[in-house]
Amino acid sequence: MPASPDTSPESHEFEGDYRPVASDNPYAHLDPSNVRVETADLTYLVQLADALNTTLDLETLLCRTSELVRAIIPYRIFAILLLNDRTRELRVRFQIGHTPEVQRMRFPLGKGVVGQVALARQAILLNDVKQYPNYLPANPDVRSELAVPLIAKNRLIGVMDIESEEAGYFRPEHLHLLTLTASRIAQAIENARLYARASRQAQTLTVLNEISAELTSILDLDPLLARIGQLLRRLIDYQMFSIMLLDAKGETLITRYAWRFGYAHAPQRRIPITSGLVGAAVREWRPINVRDVHKDPRYLEMNPETRSELIVPLFHKGRIIGVLDLEHTRTGFFNEEHQRTLTTMAAQVAIAIENARLYQAVSRQEKQLERDIAMAREVQLRLLPTAPPAHDHAEMAVRFLPARSIGGDLYDFLDYSEKQTAIVLGDVSGKAAPAALFAALVSGIMRSAAIHRPEPAQMLTLLNDALQERKLESQYVTMLFALWNDETRTLYVANSGAVQPILCRAGQSITIQAEGFPLGLFPDATYEELTLDTQPGDVLVFVSDGILDAENHLGEMYGQDRLAEALCGHRDQSAKHIADAVLADVTRFQDGKDRFDDETIIALRVR
Repeated sequence: MPASPDTSPESHEFEGDYRPVASDNPYAHLDPSNVRVETADLTYLVQLADALNTTLDLETLLCRTSELVRAIIPYRIFAILLLNDRTRELRVRFQIGHTPEVQRMRFPLGKGVVGQVALARQAILLNDVKQYPNYLPANPDVRSELAVPLIAKNRLIGVMDIESEEAGYFRPEHLHLLTLTASRIAQAIENARLYARASRQAQTLTVLNEISAELTSILDLDPLLARIGQLLRRLIDYQMFSIMLLDAKGETLITRYAWRFGYAHAPQRRIPITSGLVGAAVREWRPINVRDVHKDPRYLEMNPETRSELIVPLFHKGRIIGVLDLEHTRTGFFNEEHQRTLTTMAAQVAIAIENARLYQAVSRQEKQLERDIAMAREVQLRLLPTAPPAHDHAEMAVRFLPARSIGGDLYDFLDYSEKQTAIVLGDVSGKAAPAALFAALVSGIMRSAAIHRPEPAQMLTLLNDALQERKLESQYVTMLFALWNDETRTLYVANSGAVQPILCRAGQSITIQAEGFPLGLFPDATYEELTLDTQPGDVLVFVSDGILDAENHLGEMYGQDRLAEALCGHRDQSAKHIADAVLADVTRFQDGKDRFDDETIIALRVR
């Protein structure tokens, strides 16, 4: 039966012996006098305060509370139910001994023992639950029950409830002790909930910041829309989701992305803004949160399982470009916090979508340019020599591996005479079409000057002077220009900032110390020329900086030491094999990482 006035926590004072059931009860040693009981109360309250002051985690707090209550009131069935302020229902938040069915139950105010305790804000002690007309027989084995309200700052937050399968199990002193617990635990629970809410809000802001940073990096519209759906699930556990964008006239919403129960799908829905909940959100320029769509006449069924729906417009520069539409199978699933979160995210989503649209427009314009660049690369490759010249005392080989975009590496073999060949390896600053055009310019000037057969240092001076006359801002070229004399087995080398050649002789690597300013940077630059007398068995490589600067996934560069090791490791093989081996070693080092620059190798082996 409901608690009578003399058993309420406000008026009850118990008398007589206090005989706990469990031997480990902290009250087992107490004298039955009131003074002793008050001392025991203080001892218990100190223990309770220690438990409450050591954590703000709600789950830990409720678990420790259950342990303290068990120490003074041995029980088998225990529960703490918290009140949902929006639905005005009690829900089990922590329990021991209950069945899963009870754990899923909702208790409206006034229904059942706990509902009556919550409504009246008064404790109830039932020695025989079958005699209480408002009892809900969730567990048929229960015979007695003790429930007290949890009140913090005059606001009901829940109910603490213990049950026994033995009739008359609970005594007035149990009620007194549970009331003491409830009066202290209520505010601690509220503090823990406030802390959890603040933590969730902080986490939400962190996630929103991460989402904002990620969305701005996605410029393709379809992947962007899919990613929005994925990221949103980190904030709201929806079951159905769609992004609808307005058409060019602003009259129809078109579904661009939809997600339903774990799978993306494309329903291709078109809804005029004059109809449906999504249309209402556009017309009214505000979010729409519907607890039960079946009770809203504006609803147009898109998913038959839908019960609740949350729609937020996407605003960009004073206009609506579309809506975010979330749905769930549970009535009233979306709350005010969901709406605030989605509204906050919608602002960044709108910007990201507009950026992606602009990118798509630019991308369409660039496709033609890409086709033009592809043709330019084809022309560039055809302008490069197909094979090096043949000599009696030297064999040469070249390998050129272009990056994905058109590049600025250039190489050439210039025929000075039957016994002399100029070996050229250059690298133009920059990437793509500008670099390729500048490389073509340099190659044309060089071939024109080669008619007069200048020495390597003279050739670099001529090229530098010519580029000064046609100076382009921030454009320059590094070049290695070497002249091979097959009759004397002599190599004459001049360098304008390119990678220095490496010589391998008798298994030892030597760097040819040829240096100079890049072409096109400084007027009146002069260049030195080195003479290298080679020996049979010598091997040399000329490489572009794309070889030395090649990186692996750890950010390490291939470097000169690895190049020298690969060169000397294959010195006894043909020039073709050496060039192939070096390039293969670079590829292994990169281990699948994309090349960011052209890679060119010229190998020369002295017979």
